[in-house]
Amino acid sequence: MTQVGIIFEKILFRPFFLRNLQGSITGMKLLQHIDNPADLKKLDPASLPALAREIREYIIDVVSEKKGHLGAGLGVVELSIALHYVYDTPGDILIWDVGHQAYPHKILTGRREAFRKNRQKDGPSGFPRRSESPYDAFGTGHSSTSISALLGMAVASSLEKSHRKHIAVIGDASIAAGMAFEALNHAGDTHADLLIILNDNQMGIDPHVGALKNYLTRIKQNAQREKPNLFENLNFRYTGPIDGHDLPLLIDTLREMKSIPGPKLLHIITTKGKGLPAAERDQTTYHAPEPFDKKTGLIIRGDDKKKPPKYQDVFGLTLVELARQNDKIIGITPAMPTGTSLKYMLEAFPGRAFDVGIAEQHALTFAAGLSTRGFIPYVAIYSTFLQRAYDQLIHDIAVQDLPVVLCIDRAGLVGRDGATHHGVFDMAFLRIVPNMIIAVPRDEIQLRHLLYTAQYTRHPFAIRYPRGRGIHTHWKVPVKKIEIGTGERLKDGEKVAWVGAGPLAYRIKHLLDKHPGYPAALYDLRFVKPLDEKLLHEVFNRFDTIISFEDGVIHGGLNELIGRFALEHGYHTRLFHIGVPDSFIQHGSVEELYRDAEMDDDSLLKILKKAFENP
Repeated sequence: MTQVGIIFEKILFRPFFLRNLQGSITGMKLLQHIDNPADLKKLDPASLPALAREIREYIIDVVSEKKGHLGAGLGVVELSIALHYVYDTPGDILIWDVGHQAYPHKILTGRREAFRKNRQKDGPSGFPRRSESPYDAFGTGHSSTSISALLGMAVASSLEKSHRKHIAVIGDASIAAGMAFEALNHAGDTHADLLIILNDNQMGIDPHVGALKNYLTRIKQNAQREKPNLFENLNFRYTGPIDGHDLPLLIDTLREMKSIPGPKLLHIITTKGKGLPAAERDQTTYHAPEPFDKKTGLIIRGDDKKKPPKYQDVFGLTLVELARQNDKIIGITPAMPTGTSLKYMLEAFPGRAFDVGIAEQHALTFAAGLSTRGFIPYVAIYSTFLQRAYDQLIHDIAVQDLPVVLCIDRAGLVGRDGATHHGVFDMAFLRIVPNMIIAVPRDEIQLRHLLYTAQYTRHPFAIRYPRGRGIHTHWKVPVKKIEIGTGERLKDGEKVAWVGAGPLAYRIKHLLDKHPGYPAALYDLRFVKPLDEKLLHEVFNRFDTIISFEDGVIHGGLNELIGRFALEHGYHTRLFHIGVPDSFIQHGSVEELYRDAEMDDDSLLKILKKAFENP
């Protein structure tokens, strides 16, 4: 560890994370003495497998209670130890592609005890984060960025005439994405001294799909493989495949590769969920499981039958229902069939549902192609991942006015995954695109109606909905068509009106029911584009004060549209705006983040009271 790194860790890092944490880790004979990679290097190589067992036990112990990403980290424990044992981090650069797999890395680099608060407010992020530690060389909340970033750093080192080493760990699902291939293409045409470690476990969040997966399988199965292979053709020095859980072999191989100049690729085979039999058997469930028994691995399940459904399941089951009635409906997702619940359509209509892998750009243009031939593609995609395909949304879908349906999951504040995963920008970046229709259902019943309505429109149609459960236990109502661009009044009132869209409407309605002394009205616009101007004129003509609300960024979204409407039509009504502030919101529970954003019940009540005060 460099002197700068030691100073950073002592002055900045430790007080931030450890102010509420005390003591060492019970039963961890080796791990409790590892505060940084310098301590790791003091261990005899023969003791490293025991350290690997302790790290696995610790990760299982914490994640079983606090939740988080489990399987990926368990699969790279030996690799994490070997990398920090052989290389001189943070002087040598190490990047983890998607931070799902970085838990062992964090534990070994000064965040062992802080890991107890992993993904909790004021605790470590669930992903590598440059502001958190000098060992986190690059923030990686989304996949397939590591090779590009590493190449930039390697070129910078060359220009600086530095001799530091550069390593990126990327999974077999992530390396199939377009950006990773672009980076491989560029890196192979340079003399940059970098090592790409391909962590091959045939899994992303769901089982990996695609031709590259089949190619890697052939490499693994054919010990007498033909040379050169794909990576050698791209001018990488290829080594492997080797067992990624064999610590002595990993250390020897990394030491050898450390001495070889230029672009190199090490292909390792690992098991996602290694060390927890339940996680090894069901790798999708244990990618990021609910709380589980750390001894048996069994998920601790509540009585979900008594709870409202998850929005994703309402989407997935409703789409199957619609697809039975309309054989032109197609389902598409970029590597998230379980997360989006497109899995239901993949099971019911395997010929009309497609997991295209980590390829958001391809997913949208693929959908555009289907649309030109009269099919109705429903693309299930997280809000944060839709950002990666903005060019395709504009040029391939909107410019051609193609009726592709974007089913935008995880909209709004999503909680413990933090800044890289909050879906707060979509309303702002979608509403400026011509031809777009943007709908924001307030509950799962409205979601059903809008999914049904979307198949009858002839324009790009976006439907955004949040993570988590809805409101109604009885949600399977008959679907009906909703007139585009129409909202509705949910509660009448006087003097003050709340106007907005999305599930926040239910929080506001509950607030108004609790405080009848502030008899405000409540309107759900339901569409961000086109706006229900008739309804807005009614509101502005009737009320002295209007409070607009949305669960997206306060600048550029629905709040701004309502303010612009007032300005253009000469209304001088007093306006308040509720939305996500102009900053990147970090991780924590959804309720904690709502409080930080002044969108919790107490903050809404303060705004309500202020609105009834005389201006």
